[in-house]
Amino acid sequence: MWGICSRMVKVGMAKPCGVVKPCYLVKPVSSSRITGRYLSHQKGLPSLPVPPLQQTCERYITALEPIVEVDELTHTKELLDDFQKPGGVGERLQRGLERRACNTENWLSEWWVQVAYLDYRLPVVVHSSPGLVLPCMHFSDKQGQIRFAAKLIAGVLDFKTMIDNETIPVEYLGGKPLCMNQYYEVLSSCRIPGVKRDAVVNHAKSSRPPQHITVVHNFQFFMLDVYNSDGTPLTADQLCVQLDRICSSSLQANTEPVGILTTQHRDAWGKTYINLIKDRTNKESVSAIQRSIFTVCLDGPMPQVPTNAHRSRAAVQMLHGGGSLWNSGNRWFDKTLQFIVGEDGTCGANYEHAPAEGPPIVALIDHVVEYTRKPDTVPTAMAPLPMPKKLHFNITPELKKDIEEAKKGMNVLAEDLDMRVIVFEHFGKNVPKAHKMSPDAFIQVALQLAYYRMYQQCCATYESASLRMFRLGRTDTIRSASGAAAAFVKAFDDPNKQNTEKVDLMEKAVKAHKAYTNLAISGQAIDRHLLGLKMQAAEEKISIPKVFKDTSFAKALHYRLSTSQVPSKTDCVMCFGPVVPDGYGVCYNPMNQHINFAVSSFNTCKETNAADLAHAVENALLDMRTLLEQTPPRAKL
Repeated sequence: MWGICSRMVKVGMAKPCGVVKPCYLVKPVSSSRITGRYLSHQKGLPSLPVPPLQQTCERYITALEPIVEVDELTHTKELLDDFQKPGGVGERLQRGLERRACNTENWLSEWWVQVAYLDYRLPVVVHSSPGLVLPCMHFSDKQGQIRFAAKLIAGVLDFKTMIDNETIPVEYLGGKPLCMNQYYEVLSSCRIPGVKRDAVVNHAKSSRPPQHITVVHNFQFFMLDVYNSDGTPLTADQLCVQLDRICSSSLQANTEPVGILTTQHRDAWGKTYINLIKDRTNKESVSAIQRSIFTVCLDGPMPQVPTNAHRSRAAVQMLHGGGSLWNSGNRWFDKTLQFIVGEDGTCGANYEHAPAEGPPIVALIDHVVEYTRKPDTVPTAMAPLPMPKKLHFNITPELKKDIEEAKKGMNVLAEDLDMRVIVFEHFGKNVPKAHKMSPDAFIQVALQLAYYRMYQQCCATYESASLRMFRLGRTDTIRSASGAAAAFVKAFDDPNKQNTEKVDLMEKAVKAHKAYTNLAISGQAIDRHLLGLKMQAAEEKISIPKVFKDTSFAKALHYRLSTSQVPSKTDCVMCFGPVVPDGYGVCYNPMNQHINFAVSSFNTCKETNAADLAHAVENALLDMRTLLEQTPPRAKL
């Protein structure tokens, strides 16, 4: 909820790291650049709590019950009893975490960015970076593409002005103010590859913040200044002129697609990166991309598909570009924000996940879409503008070989990913609300029912919960596969159960999910606490406790269902890949009268099928509504 699924399966199984090196991490906004309103707001937020050890251990056992075998659960209980012994390792690690919480703004945030993202070595494309699909825009040629891209850029710069002036309205959840730090991390930032660990830099906080964006067209990169000499942003008309110049000077895609290198495995890209920037021209070009405020990708065509598959193809375009023959080389996937504009009206974004969750990105997108819908202003006389600067690369035979390898790897990944975007048109938030149920909880219970019908078992399910109620908060895990959900899904298709009993079980499942959500957003869920205890063991250089090497722990972190609700004003949907080879990625945006779903799986896994799960989710939602409508409400006592 309110976030994007993080790669927690990798976090749980990650090798313990040594001492945290802050230089690798996304740092909070520098007070030298951002002051006043932002800082006073941030200081007023509470710190993330460290939950009680016994509470987390008890809730961990409860979370395991629907997803592990009885003998495994018995063994885990024994390990936990030993872990919690007075004076034992659990108490020692708990005290260490509590000391860390007293001495940091947020005991989790640096560890989380490090382990969940910067230490993560699979390609960011598909595995980590989400895509976002906007409704198809009303243009279908190069001039329409340029005109829309110009308005989009102007809209982002308009949002940037609110960031620079600290006038973004503070967001609230349940009447409580939320941390706004992520808004200050998404522009002018970029991931930097390393051989064993990456870094993130944010140039917005430098003494001379960037004044340019990067534009990619036909695999060629351009540096486009987006501010006039007097500091005012370029108008949409001025941006049109500049984008037209860029397109005219890059008509032929006859250059090596250097951007495809950013799709590599992170260790491979880290080694290639060292070779790439040995050349001075390359280093300057890469630096210009990294320093830019954001990137705009003016895409070429994509494969033709039937009309009913257009949104699924658009999701693929936003997520990975379609492979080396299409638009995967027309990207720099390390860039935090990439806006993608196709010639046929397909538009959206891709973002590198380390600096932020989904909501700040969606808020920016909502603002931009609203901005692009404003009527065009009356054109004014324009002063001559400097030519956008093409960024050149010198490609050695070794780099060319790396590019070819990256193409092959990207094509394998693109071929493997199955992505289905569906619009569930029968109802939206309106039906659960009419029955006094949380729409998010209702959808999550439907996902549990759909999965159970397909596999006759429950699985570890991840839904992201926002921790932004706390300073520098990111996410924790809502565990949707609860005991109450398991009881409901097992009873739903049982002909021996009465409808009234099924409704009662449904209500309990929905309430259990809502209750766990409330625990998670208030810092009392189990997953980040367990991660913190494991990290603390590494910090104190003591052997990792057996409870973290347990079969149950591995099962608890093997999320076959990795899900996230990302609501927005715009009729869009976010999408991401599964986090395990035999799993699904499910993102959804519930609107009032319909729900947008993006469901992904890997073709190499014969047990999973994105279309089948999407169909099962549709049926589960319809059947749950039918059950509610056919069961008369019970008399209130």
